[in-house]
Amino acid sequence: MLIIGLTGGIATGKSTVSKYFREGGIPVIDADQIAREILQPGERPYRKVVEHFGREILQPDGVQIDRQKLGAIIFNDPEKRRALNGITHPAVRRRMLTQILKYYISGYRACVLDVPLLIESRLDKYCSKIVVVDCDRDTQVQRLMARDGISYENAQSRINAQLPMEEKKRYATRVIDNNEDKTRTAQQVEEVIKNWMPSQFSTWGLLVAPVAIIAGAASLWVAGKNLFGGWTLSVGSSWLAASLFIN
Repeated sequence: MLIIGLTGGIATGKSTVSKYFREGGIPVIDADQIAREILQPGERPYRKVVEHFGREILQPDGVQIDRQKLGAIIFNDPEKRRALNGITHPAVRRRMLTQILKYYISGYRACVLDVPLLIESRLDKYCSKIVVVDCDRDTQVQRLMARDGISYENAQSRINAQLPMEEKKRYATRVIDNNEDKTRTAQQVEEVIKNWMPSQFSTWGLLVAPVAIIAGAASLWVAGKNLFGGWTLSVGSSWLAASLFIN
């Protein structure tokens, strides 16, 4: 299964590109959504975060975490940001891996890892290809101001706190230009899907062939030389080899 890493700068339009991947039939694993889920009451990371940062980070109901309060605490304090990441990142990665395995077993040809800090968190090394969503700086600032209702200076500060876009683009297999209208952005995503998707032959080969190889080897080991074991091992090995080289 092809794993596509999707990232970009704040307000460059990554969510829009993620939506177009979904509409193209490619499942998307959203790291931000998972991060919200694990900070819900009852989750182990929720308990650890409240224990570490105190109940003052909770909303007036005394139950839900106030993400804005928590964000304000860690934004200008690298040590506290590292502490939060140390609690949440392992849990997010485990849940992402579980979802990848679910889509793999279900026979999907590809899935997208939508991760804002894909490069910074070194999750790019687990991806076959990387898509970086980009737009010019002025457009990015204006979008961020409109989206979050913040000042020009605040928007600049948030953008400057991230890894520069030029650095992110160095890791890209494909850069999606999101400066123009949404139609052009959708066309670029369609091109990615069309050009990158592995065939059903290779997808099912990488899923089923290893099972055939194991079954054949086990049959030969248990029963010695037999037609079933030899045939299964041969077919599985051939299918697996072909799947690695035929897209």
